[in-house]
Amino acid sequence: MIISVIIWIIVCFYAYTVKHATGFIVAASVIGFVMGGSQSLARSTYSKMLPETTDHTSFFSFYDVTEKLATVAGTFSFGFIEAITGSMRYSVLAITVFFGLGLVFLVMLMVHNRIKGQG
Repeated sequence: MIISVIIWIIVCFYAYTVKHATGFIVAASVIGFVMGGSQSLARSTYSKMLPETTDHTSFFSFYDVTEKLATVAGTFSFGFIEAITGSMRYSVLAITVFFGLGLVFLVMLMVHNRIKGQG
């Protein structure tokens, strides 16, 4: 999962520098390659963190709601920053901040699990 987020950060920085159609195609190809894998990794990682219970439905309902909220927050921030600056390049950098925060939380979770002896 951490590798997936690092790839997203690299792609965002690369997308910031793209100026030609070829660069756009390269970025879109990498995004298409990474998107499905990172989504499935996120779901499987989340399922591993669930407590022992017979009712996983409520936990995945919470996951789906937070996923929708993240989609709204990311889209809103992208549009808001583009409206303020007049450039989508800065919006891409702002999305990089979200991925950076996600990376920090993943590393903190990994360290926490290692301390507790679960990982």
